[in-house]
Amino acid sequence: MADQKTRSAFEGMIRVGLAAEFLGVSAETLRNWDRSGRLVPTRNPVTGYRYYEREQLERFLARAIAEREVPA
Repeated sequence: MADQKTRSAFEGMIRVGLAAEFLGVSAETLRNWDRSGRLVPTRNPVTGYRYYEREQLERFLARAIAEREVPA
């Protein structure tokens, strides 16, 4: 029962590999960003896996792109 509750709590969230692919970086880069606090995932308390919400990744990517834009 607890395993099913845990599973449903993370349904629709994205694991490290797919999140890294979405952002165009390696999984290790995402893990480094987690350690530095730059992009903080939700962790599964049972497995320790990192999960990201799609909206969180989209906001992060938008901020990263905006930071790289050079004013005219």
